[in-house]
Amino acid sequence: MLRIFLFLATNLAVILVASITLSLLGVDSYFQQNGTDLNLQSLLIFCLVFGMAGSLVSLFISKWMAKKGMRVQIIDQPHNSGEQWLVSTVKELADKAGIGMPEVGIFQSDAPNAFATGWNKNDALVAVSTGLLKRMNHDEVKAVLGHEIGHVANGDMVTLALIQGVVNAFVMFFARIIGNFVDKAILKNENGPGIGFFVATIVSEIILGILASTIVAWFSRRREFRADQAGAELVSPAAMASALMRLKETYEQPSELKGELVAFGIRGEGKFSALFATHPPLDVRIQALQQRYGNSQ
Repeated sequence: MLRIFLFLATNLAVILVASITLSLLGVDSYFQQNGTDLNLQSLLIFCLVFGMAGSLVSLFISKWMAKKGMRVQIIDQPHNSGEQWLVSTVKELADKAGIGMPEVGIFQSDAPNAFATGWNKNDALVAVSTGLLKRMNHDEVKAVLGHEIGHVANGDMVTLALIQGVVNAFVMFFARIIGNFVDKAILKNENGPGIGFFVATIVSEIILGILASTIVAWFSRRREFRADQAGAELVSPAAMASALMRLKETYEQPSELKGELVAFGIRGEGKFSALFATHPPLDVRIQALQQRYGNSQ
């Protein structure tokens, strides 16, 4: 129920922001006055506003959604030595990376998991799972935190949101051009957008959206290597490699955790699935660390 509420609330916010922005820009329709030909300038503005609005609204409320969706318990005042260590470690890494102190939280999950989110590097959230704290030692947990701090310091959330917004815009743009072509050239409809336009547009958005997601996935994989490098430099290459090895060992153990192992991106190994993977395989990431740092401790 909570997940559905968050989804509906996000979409409502997107529609509201987009509607206000379009009204201010004076873009009420992307068809010419004859009602049949596309006004490409208006269409491009329409798609950019809606495409970017979805990503930016999601970015701005990402912390709130993460807290609610993952039921993150924010550590305002540490209640034990473990929480105190976690907060002080994040503080140490944030100072070293030159960013503002993020909020620190813990969420319930048996899987070793962690994430960082937030709309800018000085207003972020770093959260770890109870499973991560149980399954990894302090050096490995610190490396994971360094990895997440690296995401924040690199501005990965903002960059990913902008890329996703641009991709959304062009998917919408070309889908409507295809829809208009099908409606007019194939179905010979000259009475304004008909059912052919809407059906072809929806189908085109689905197909183009799937293809375009490979672009976003490619960037996401690149940012994981940079975050691994940040973890290695903020803590140590050995600790970062050890954390990845620990996750790999956990994944390889037969258990119910496989579906939850998303902290460092366990994904399919096939060539096709690799195009859509948001994280590189763990073996590749470990090898990249070893090639960059050798046996450095």
